Amino acid sequence: QLQLAEPGGALVQLGGSPRPSCAAPGFTLGYNAIAWFCQAPGKEREGVSYISSSGGSTDYADSVKGRFTISRDNAKNTVYLQMNSLKPEDTAVYYCAADSWVTEDEAFFSGEYNYWGQGTQVTVSS
Repeated sequence: QLQLAEPGGALVQLGGSPRPSCAAPGFTLGYNAIAWFCQAPGKEREGVSYISSSGGSTDYADSVKGRFTISRDNAKNTVYLQMNSLKPEDTAVYYCAADSWVTEDEAFFSGEYNYWGQGTQVTVSS
């Protein structure tokens, strides 16, 4: 069974640059599209970024465009979310999700993903 692990969350200062990662030991992530979602206290889970299985297509929520970059290294079986210029409103639990059938049009529909990590907390302090 695919189990996603997301190390890399942190307490960071305003403007910081953590890089959470998504890995699946013993499972080939390369066949799956991967998305990052976030959920802040009292809010619904929302899509942040998406990358296709090949890495050829990416997508970002408007709130993070130009600040976050999603990438994947299929040789290392890992997907990364480089977060730059963090703002207090970026504080949330970040989850990675995987599924082999999700297209870019479905990127931010959480119900399309069958596999989820346990989440990693990113807290931005001012």
